[in-house]
Amino acid sequence: MAVNTQQAKQPPACTHQDSPSSSPAVPNEIYKHHGPLEPAMPKNSKVVKRELDDDVVESVKDLLSNEDSCDDSFKKSELMVNDDIDKDRDLEDGSDIEDERPAWNSKLQYILAQVGFSVGLGNVWRFPYLCQKNGGGAYLVPYLILLLVIGIPLFFLELSVGQRIRRGSIGVWNYISPKMGGIGFASCIVCLFVALYYNVIIGWSLFYFSQSFQHPLPWDQCPLAKNATNTFVEPECEKSSATTYYWYREALNISNSITEGGGLNWKMTLCLLAAWILVCLAMIKGIQSSGKVMYFSSLFPYVVLTCFLVRALLLNGSVDGIRHMFTPKLEIMLEPKVWREAATQVFFALGLGFGGVIAFSSYNKRDNNCHFDAVLVSLINFFTSVLATLVVFAVLGFKANIMNESCITQNTGKIVKLLELGNVSRDIIPHHINFTRITAMDYQLVYDIIKKVKEEEFDQLGLSACQIEDELNKSVQGTGLAFIAFTEAMTHFPAAPFWSVMFFLMLVNLGLGSMFGTIEGITTPIVDTFKVRKEYLTVGCCLMAFCIGLLFVQRSGNYFVTMFDDYSATLPLLVIVILENVTIAWIYGIDKFMDDLRDMLGFTPYKYYYYMWKYVSPLLLSILLIASVVQMGFTPPGYYAWIAEKASEERLSYPPWGLAVCISLIIFALLPVPLVFIVRYFNLIDESSGSLASVSYKRGRIIKEISNPEEDDASLIHDKIQSEMPSPNIGNSIYRKQSGSPTLKVDTAPNGRYGIGYLMADMPDMPESDL
Repeated sequence: MAVNTQQAKQPPACTHQDSPSSSPAVPNEIYKHHGPLEPAMPKNSKVVKRELDDDVVESVKDLLSNEDSCDDSFKKSELMVNDDIDKDRDLEDGSDIEDERPAWNSKLQYILAQVGFSVGLGNVWRFPYLCQKNGGGAYLVPYLILLLVIGIPLFFLELSVGQRIRRGSIGVWNYISPKMGGIGFASCIVCLFVALYYNVIIGWSLFYFSQSFQHPLPWDQCPLAKNATNTFVEPECEKSSATTYYWYREALNISNSITEGGGLNWKMTLCLLAAWILVCLAMIKGIQSSGKVMYFSSLFPYVVLTCFLVRALLLNGSVDGIRHMFTPKLEIMLEPKVWREAATQVFFALGLGFGGVIAFSSYNKRDNNCHFDAVLVSLINFFTSVLATLVVFAVLGFKANIMNESCITQNTGKIVKLLELGNVSRDIIPHHINFTRITAMDYQLVYDIIKKVKEEEFDQLGLSACQIEDELNKSVQGTGLAFIAFTEAMTHFPAAPFWSVMFFLMLVNLGLGSMFGTIEGITTPIVDTFKVRKEYLTVGCCLMAFCIGLLFVQRSGNYFVTMFDDYSATLPLLVIVILENVTIAWIYGIDKFMDDLRDMLGFTPYKYYYYMWKYVSPLLLSILLIASVVQMGFTPPGYYAWIAEKASEERLSYPPWGLAVCISLIIFALLPVPLVFIVRYFNLIDESSGSLASVSYKRGRIIKEISNPEEDDASLIHDKIQSEMPSPNIGNSIYRKQSGSPTLKVDTAPNGRYGIGYLMADMPDMPESDL
């Protein structure tokens, strides 16, 4: 929010007259007046609570100007507030920050926002792949165990700190431990990296959505090419498939390698622009606008998944897919790789470390039961993944049956030809076999007989087994699942365009729900810290991200999406969450944190969380980090490139500049953590000159240090707790329309107005902040 720099009107000269309307200056009471001065109304016999008037908003400077401004001793005095009173006032429903900070319209809106953020595209195209790859139904066992050990405790931790401190990620970690304030900045950088390429995926979904309103679907058949003499099927499509060709050539128009830029893909550029416009319009008013969109974007995917499940179960072969998915392979469950991938999926499925969880919970009331929210959202996320897996395998089972029937038809023709040429004797073929209408069981019988009789020369016959299991074992994930495998299956649906429209609209909504939380993880900390108007920041952020995002919509853009997905978030987020956990459990103190939770929730959380936060979670996350680094070291950085001449994918290594970009993404994301620590540990920045002030968080309070009290007559309140500090959105608030508020000249701190800059004060005798 912009700072009002107009000069405040000077109060009239003070006269010390005894009259019924005059009131002595009381150091521990601040009055707000509107017309006649009204008496203060005591509350809970501890703190005086003034009446609120929506039409009047005054800064701390203006409030202090109502005191006896002729008293020089008052000008230089500090208003000290008792710790107990601070704590009570901090939790009051009527405190300033409760009134000024925007809040969710209902608990349902908040839950839908958290569900929309945590349930994303990964639930649809990553979890089913991991389930198929890592033992089917057996994979659910390590996933559930790690959800209880890592997922829910860490999710609860982020919800708690956001709700208690009511700030974004930057403000939260500066408040808890200023030396570890870089955690919040690192979260914002990772959110920006992810938002850059995540919205490109939404753009791809918008393109397919727009192309679904036609029959037949444009990816149903291979296109025809013409030359001077005849018409023929496009060779690149004939070597692959119709949906594969449409994805790589028609949609992406992809180049052969990352070094071949190839210019912008104008279709995807327009779709990316549309995606950023949608995000900007939904987020421009913060949760007041995005909260309403959540009712549709969070609930619509469940409607579509349910419809797809019912429709898929009525298709031939769907049961085969579901049976394949839930058939446990217990021997695979004991492999360390399965547990590592399950832990990674739990970690990213809940959106830990991004700052979106903290930002959303910061708009809650302080007495909200965030423990219930953490368990509820985590379980909804898990059951959504299972529901999506059921849908995916039911549809893939239907597709496998179609592909199997096509395989049987082709190989039956080969067998008939072999019989006609005499390469295979008719005497070995059972008499009941009818090659014109052969079943899968009969074909398997004939195949086994020929393989046994012609054992030595069988490989030369070119026959395939044509088993459904082989088709289902083809692991497909990510864009390959959504834009190729699933898209191909839908071409065989009755009323295929309708299901295609529903599917890609669902992907758009899943993506938008995650994007809302990601953008909130960027804007909320910046608004809280630097006091900019949220509308301007949101528009500027979206415009900047679109311009940078043009990198991803050139012909080689898909390779950059892969690069950012592999390196910009995985390791940085693991490090961020480990630091969050260690900061709470070992720097701030797990015992103090449990006491804060008891004061906030009204009950003491289970001792289970105490041990998880202090010992188990940091240990497991550290092991996961080491395993990820080792796995990354053994796997040379590379990407899968589409080679047009071969009509297939081929793994290529990044060029030297590509390796430099990969390493730079990791370093740049984590750089704020050591940088902020060094700056604050050694006090490298001195911002105490002039009328500016340095601010630190100590014992849960903001401490304003005025270097020149003679110039700053109306100094800010000393030792004022954060909940009583003026809201980041005071004055010309975008959330509350005030009229008649005075125009003030406000001295701003270097990192934001009203002392929400975060620099350590030199007070070694005081421990770092309590919540």
